[in-house]
Amino acid sequence: MKIAIVTETFLPSTDGIVTRLTACIRWLHNQGHEVMIIAPDLGVYDFEGAPVKGVPARTLPFYRSKQFALPNSIVKKYLEEYDPEVVHVVNPAILGYSGVTYAHKMGYPLVASYHTNVAQYLDYYHLSPFKGLIWWYFRKLHNKADLNICTSQTVQQELTSRDFYNVHVWKRGVDTENFHPDRYSMAMREKLTNGNPDDKLLLYVGRLAPEKEIEKLRSVLEESEEFSLAIVGDGPHRGPLEKHFGGTKTVFTGFMHGEELARAFASSDVFVFPSTTETLGLVILEAMASGLPLVAAKSGPTCEQIEDERTGLLYDPQKNGDFVNTVRRFEDETLRKRLATNARKDIGELGWSEAASQLLTLYEEAVGLEESSQKKQKLT
Repeated sequence: MKIAIVTETFLPSTDGIVTRLTACIRWLHNQGHEVMIIAPDLGVYDFEGAPVKGVPARTLPFYRSKQFALPNSIVKKYLEEYDPEVVHVVNPAILGYSGVTYAHKMGYPLVASYHTNVAQYLDYYHLSPFKGLIWWYFRKLHNKADLNICTSQTVQQELTSRDFYNVHVWKRGVDTENFHPDRYSMAMREKLTNGNPDDKLLLYVGRLAPEKEIEKLRSVLEESEEFSLAIVGDGPHRGPLEKHFGGTKTVFTGFMHGEELARAFASSDVFVFPSTTETLGLVILEAMASGLPLVAAKSGPTCEQIEDERTGLLYDPQKNGDFVNTVRRFEDETLRKRLATNARKDIGELGWSEAASQLLTLYEEAVGLEESSQKKQKLT
């Protein structure tokens, strides 16, 4: 199959979307399929034999730590030259507007995937009155697709309730070979604890932004001397966070990738995930594969991945002090070890092949839907 992927984010950027995409593209290539990626031009023009076609990118006033590509007619040129059998637009918003618009006009079978709950993020940027407009815009884009996919049943239910058409859940996956308890490194633990390896090490991995609610972790450090905190990642909120955690046992590492990131996971004790806005949270799976128990907010997507009291602990974000109390339960080493063992056991055989194989099936379904639609139009 000849596949074009239009994405708002790609290498060298690192996030859950890029991780999922690269894993699935690698699988598709290995199965003999052709893939072309259209993405913001960040200097990467090939991914393991798949051409990456760049669209001019720039920073935007509301998010200066990342470059975005605006809608651009060059997307039409790339699609015409490549002539794919199916187009997949990933998280359509800005560049994705061009992907959806041109694929739809040119009659290509179209799949759109939803990864980010932008409307919910608006609460953290004092823009709540625009939620209705945002939902209208994303619904309009996604409903041009023959088939929509998202990453959890909870999100599928919400999108369906908001009149998004033909929404499927894209199965989860994780690299269980790279993320593994055997990646433990005392040198990494020394680094992440700033020379206090005997502390219980809390780990956060992800984008540093207000909606991630990372500030909550300071209260844990203030109430208990047993913990150190490592914050891995970067983003627009890093400066305020460094000030917020000033004087505490907190290390900011910036981005980590590949084996270095795997060592950070495996060398920590507990993964903390305070956000309540995630559509999946791939880092949860990476933590579990690394043998880490988790503390996460009780929400639909987290409940689909974490079994409370077995692979992690879920806190009630509406209950004052519940986050701190829940994290402090891991002062009990017996509890921590039991949940860590279960976390790795539950995720140990997951991999990416099933999610990638499902994606190919969804592409084939979209092709069939588009062909059926064209036949009906001819008959009428």
